[in-house]
Amino acid sequence: MFSKACKYAINSMIFLATLPEGEERVGLKEIAIAINSPEAFTAKILQTLVRENLLISIKGPNGGFQISESGKKVPLHRVVQVIDGDSVFTGCALGLQECSEKRPCAVHHKFKAIRDHLTGMMMTTTLADMANGIRQGVSYLKY
Repeated sequence: MFSKACKYAINSMIFLATLPEGEERVGLKEIAIAINSPEAFTAKILQTLVRENLLISIKGPNGGFQISESGKKVPLHRVVQVIDGDSVFTGCALGLQECSEKRPCAVHHKFKAIRDHLTGMMMTTTLADMANGIRQGVSYLKY
């Protein structure tokens, strides 16, 4: 459903949201290891999140990436939107150009309910919500 880039972006943001106060800035290598992703690919994704003001990038020996103030409160929907666009929330399950209530694809009506539920969940779930689950040990970023 989400691209690999989107999965890595979400995991990166959640990982950064789990870091304790005062230790919120970490380097690319640490992020890539924490979310089990290729370093070069992760770098490109993080730079996209920086351009969209979800992350802050600091250069230098004490540099790294950290979540911006606005990024801390962002719903997961925004991260998906930045990386994959709106197609997961609005597109056809079968990839048809024209798919609507008036001209539905074969799975339109069943998929629309799932897509609407996913959209609602992604709009109301924040990075802080996801980070809390990880801190409490009820969810994980990698096996």
